[in-house]
Amino acid sequence: MRILTTGALIVSLAVTGAAQRGNAPAQNDPIQTLVGQLELEKYKATIKGLTQFGDRRAGSARNRAAIDWIEAQLKSYGCTNTERLKYDYPYQGPRNAGAGGARVRGIRARTDVNNDPNAQPDARLRELNSGPAPNGPREEVYCTKIGTTHPEEMYIVSAHMDGIGYGEAANDDGSGTAIVMELARILHGPGVQTERSIRFILWNNEETGLEGSRAYAAQRKALQGKEDPPGSGRYPEPKWLGVIQHDMMMFDHGMPRADGTLSKDQRPEADVNLEFQVTSAFATQSQALAFALQAANETYATDYPAAVGAHMQNTDSVSFMEYTASVSVRESERGAQIGAGWDPHWHQPTDVFTTFSDADFRLGLNAAQTTLGALAKLAGVRVGN
Repeated sequence: MRILTTGALIVSLAVTGAAQRGNAPAQNDPIQTLVGQLELEKYKATIKGLTQFGDRRAGSARNRAAIDWIEAQLKSYGCTNTERLKYDYPYQGPRNAGAGGARVRGIRARTDVNNDPNAQPDARLRELNSGPAPNGPREEVYCTKIGTTHPEEMYIVSAHMDGIGYGEAANDDGSGTAIVMELARILHGPGVQTERSIRFILWNNEETGLEGSRAYAAQRKALQGKEDPPGSGRYPEPKWLGVIQHDMMMFDHGMPRADGTLSKDQRPEADVNLEFQVTSAFATQSQALAFALQAANETYATDYPAAVGAHMQNTDSVSFMEYTASVSVRESERGAQIGAGWDPHWHQPTDVFTTFSDADFRLGLNAAQTTLGALAKLAGVRVGN
């Protein structure tokens, strides 16, 4: 059997998947068995659970309550080895800056961040989001699926659980957080094993400058692959094989019309966007990881295709792009399109559960199918006794 390095393994899987694009899953495919456990109503229910905490602004009581709820949910799925990373905000650690996004031509609409709590017309939600968010200590939660063959290596699957705008942060980023939680649930199901470890991380303070992921990278990067205690077979921080971040997964309604309005419906050509950063130190490996995700989309996603882009920016995978393969899974090339006004709910009081249709939620579900299909293959999943 030929032994592949981490980068070569990703490339090999991407090429293999590309050769099989458009094909149905093989009979008795264990990955299809897992992907089939992703259900629209369960995905929606997880997002709905997150919205009970309002916009989950970092540092607020509602943010802390959401972290507690996420941890309890992870434990209920069987991901019992939950941990919390602690850091202080403002965080002063090193910063990786993503390059600018692709240019979007055509009609543009105004894009703002809502900082006025009174702009929220729902009195209940306005009250829920009214608490202060002072500087100081912060926490974020994660748990780990331990690999049976290579516990010293892992993939990181992540999203940020904090939000702003005085809504419910349903899309930004309840939609990504729910994907990570649903994957944790399925991969901790009965009889599911993976050769390599997988860590499920829900970042905090993404909205204030990626502080949570930056703190994690700074605190944990030197610990990678070190057995502790020696001879125990335990690896508190397995070697990073890749980071797959999920951010704003549900809204792709197209560019504004001539009058500045947008369609109320998901556009027929909506897709799952897979971004890597072409200027990063691990650009080649990141591109290969993106193509592995695209190949999985071709085999396992039910509705929407995936497109690969080279302009990852302004989300937590940026904190890792100089250390390992890093990809951001999104609804579109967010940096450019949001700046052009394609998403009227971005950081707005209207980012609430009831804003989105089943077609919107299904785009997020297809992103979950895409990631689960690729991750199961990359991590070496086995299902059964």
